[in-house]
Amino acid sequence: MKELKPIRNEIEYDAALAEAAYFVDHEPTPGSKKADRFEVLLMLIESYEARHYSIDLPDPIEAIKFRMEQAGLKPKDLKPMIGGLNRVYEILNRKRPLTLKMIWKLHSMLGIPAESLIKQSDELHIA
Repeated sequence: MKELKPIRNEIEYDAALAEAAYFVDHEPTPGSKKADRFEVLLMLIESYEARHYSIDLPDPIEAIKFRMEQAGLKPKDLKPMIGGLNRVYEILNRKRPLTLKMIWKLHSMLGIPAESLIKQSDELHIA
């Protein structure tokens, strides 16, 4: 086996993916040298992907709507996290920004990543 080193280009990235795919199909024994190599290889791949293939976080309102759809929630179900129904509609219609308290409750009660909720919404339409 060749020495592990940082992944610096697409050719090295493709080679790392191929080696990782082998380990996925032939899972090494936990604690073995091959298992350690697989773990380090995954870290290198993850680091390269974070630098070169970063994914933008979703818009906070879209994240809330997506979670509502996933869980079959209605606007009234957001009242414990946001406040009165009129406030819920103001948030969902981008008339009012999320507060830190709302962000915390949405994160803790619905499991929406806080990073997604903190992101500044580009489409706030305050009249």
